[in-house]
Amino acid sequence: MPGGKAASMLDRQRDIRLDFFRGLALFIIYVVHAPMNPWTDYTPGKFGFSDTAEIFVFCSGAASAIAFGRIFDVRGFWAGTARVLQRCWQVYWAHIGLFVSVLGSMILVDRWLDQGNAFVRGLHLEPFVSGDAASAIVGLMTLTYVPMLLDILPLYVVLLAMIPIVMALSRIHPAAVFAFIALAWAGANAGLLELPGEPWSEKSWFFNPFAWQLIFFSGFVLVRGWVPAIPINTRAFKIALLLLVLAIPFAHEPTAAQWKILSDARTGLAPFIDKSHVGPLRYAHFLLLVYVAASLAGPNGINLRRWADAGPIGAAVVGAITTVGSRALPVFVAGVMLSVFTGVALNLVGSNVLTIPAVNILSFAGMIGVAYLSRWYKRPPWSKASGKSSHAQPAEGPSAQTTAGTSMPSPVAPGDRARPSADLQKLGDT
Repeated sequence: MPGGKAASMLDRQRDIRLDFFRGLALFIIYVVHAPMNPWTDYTPGKFGFSDTAEIFVFCSGAASAIAFGRIFDVRGFWAGTARVLQRCWQVYWAHIGLFVSVLGSMILVDRWLDQGNAFVRGLHLEPFVSGDAASAIVGLMTLTYVPMLLDILPLYVVLLAMIPIVMALSRIHPAAVFAFIALAWAGANAGLLELPGEPWSEKSWFFNPFAWQLIFFSGFVLVRGWVPAIPINTRAFKIALLLLVLAIPFAHEPTAAQWKILSDARTGLAPFIDKSHVGPLRYAHFLLLVYVAASLAGPNGINLRRWADAGPIGAAVVGAITTVGSRALPVFVAGVMLSVFTGVALNLVGSNVLTIPAVNILSFAGMIGVAYLSRWYKRPPWSKASGKSSHAQPAEGPSAQTTAGTSMPSPVAPGDRARPSADLQKLGDT
């Protein structure tokens, strides 16, 4: 692959913007997943054509470029492929474990409350407690049964598996990468590329990975330097923000329902804002959102750092959000479990001005706790590596420094280049 820009990525640490916005997305994903949670009505997806799923996938693609791209550059194609496949294996078993945990928890709740299979049915998991459980188990293990709420991690497995293909094509020319991304997206939207979502029906995956790779690799190619970053300026920011505001009446269903012209327009736009296949207008809306978010964060996330440096409250908020974003897999798993139990709790105690904030805030605290605990286990006091200099660790909070004028954080100390294997392992958690 081309030297200059790729080589400049070899010793990059985490970007605070990726972790911050991925952390925010994880909190919002929890809210959206929680049944009977009225806070869902105030999430970004209710006011725009794109939502937090795009934010999470885009940031994960960018983080993967930092973590896995470095291994491809330093260790070679086969070592990079092996590391990606290892991560696919980890995410696959995280999905299986999460699925079984959710199913088992709902079976226990149904028995505890003597509800038959009410909560199991509420999450569309009844095939596992019916006479066709064998087909459901086979579908679970082969990812041909991917129910709603539990479909993000299978998507991530397939997206990760595409990284070696993209890295191989990049050795020919970045244009080959763009052709692959465009053709896969077009094939998905033409109905040519679908994955089965249920063994007993024609249902496909809700998140078509051949379409959603467009979002994932948008972040990936941007970090790899295969496309130039759009300069941030006040005029472009205002135009992007205005376009996002103008989309609100069409995207906000209660508003559109009150005006026939808006509801008719929304119906006509349906194929272009399709979530399953990342409709073109949906993608354009997301790119505008990325530009606005990047502008607000400032070059290299300087505004986020200023917020963190403004006082203890800012430091705590930014630190918590970025830590959540840096520990995405364990926090996502915890968030799904907490969202399920939020639905159970609200069903039992009812939704009111006290219970709704209580369950949401307690769940946020739980996700933050899981993030900090996961980070602690990453380098516990009994580990020999824990006593080493911290500059080899990925930046997980607001204190990481960045290089002025670049889109990624600063390189690690030159001395670390003599022992890349430890650094590669530490950068591998996306």
